[in-house]
Amino acid sequence: MIAHLRGTLLAKSPNEAIVECAGVGYGVAISVATYTALPNEGAEVRLHIFTKVGEDVLALYGFSEPSEKRLFEKLLTITGIGPKLAITVLSGIAADRLVTAIRAADHATLTRIPGIGKKTAERVVLELKDKLEDLATAPAPAPSLGAYVDDALSALVNLGYPRAIAEKAVETAIARDAAAKQSFEVLFRAAMAAIR
Repeated sequence: MIAHLRGTLLAKSPNEAIVECAGVGYGVAISVATYTALPNEGAEVRLHIFTKVGEDVLALYGFSEPSEKRLFEKLLTITGIGPKLAITVLSGIAADRLVTAIRAADHATLTRIPGIGKKTAERVVLELKDKLEDLATAPAPAPSLGAYVDDALSALVNLGYPRAIAEKAVETAIARDAAAKQSFEVLFRAAMAAIR
């Protein structure tokens, strides 16, 4: 069974990539999320592969992230969802949003995905709701403390400081002078001083 491919990306489209490995071009079905993560044609590419072997077919399904492959495999455990529909589902919604919708039993979001009707959405929730522990969703973004605070944090991170240190420096600067968050320059300089 093929589990991973590394080679040259010969061609790509939103539903297929052709990867050359040792002179052989493999046609791999992909989701839109994987398509957007692919490099330009001619570059080296790595894909995590799910191999489907049938009586009359050998099909490869590729994923840029192992978590997307695991979600694909979990979708295949549901009656009525085959590899093509699973790829369609992953193309219709971001993996983290899909996991969140399943955990929250959000049938409305699931039925907006092409190919998923009400009954299939109910089956997906029923069968997968408690089986997604290994698929962490992205943390919710922290609430904004104001444009200047966000800009100062971004500037510090862009300068190479770890986000945790940048956040602590900005907090320290605001604690020393609450008016600092009214000006980007004042806040940025105060945060830089707090780091030093």
